[in-house]
Amino acid sequence: QLQLVESGGGLVQPGGSLRLSCAVSGSTLANYAIGWFRQAPGKEREVISCINSSGRSTNYADSVKGRFTMSRDNDKNTVYLQMNSLKPEDTAVYLCAARRSTFCYSATKAYDNWGQGTQVTVSS
Repeated sequence: QLQLVESGGGLVQPGGSLRLSCAVSGSTLANYAIGWFRQAPGKEREVISCINSSGRSTNYADSVKGRFTMSRDNDKNTVYLQMNSLKPEDTAVYLCAARRSTFCYSATKAYDNWGQGTQVTVSS
């Protein structure tokens, strides 16, 4: 059973940075494409980035493009999301998800393994 655990969330001022981690266990990370999602109160879950199994290909939502960078270290079974220039509208629970696939998918329903999420709050 694949398990994903997010960490690194917290409270940060506008313009600040955070790095989220998604630790994967129970299987070989290199077999999975990974997505980062977020869900704000009263809003639908949205995909913000995804990375293919090798790490050579990433996609980003327009709302985070140029500010967020996704990466992975398959040897450490960990995926990262570096978030810079954070804005109050980035406040949400951030979740990582895995799909046993080479390719990156942007649809929430494409992923069948989810972490519990980590809270990110951007506020002064």
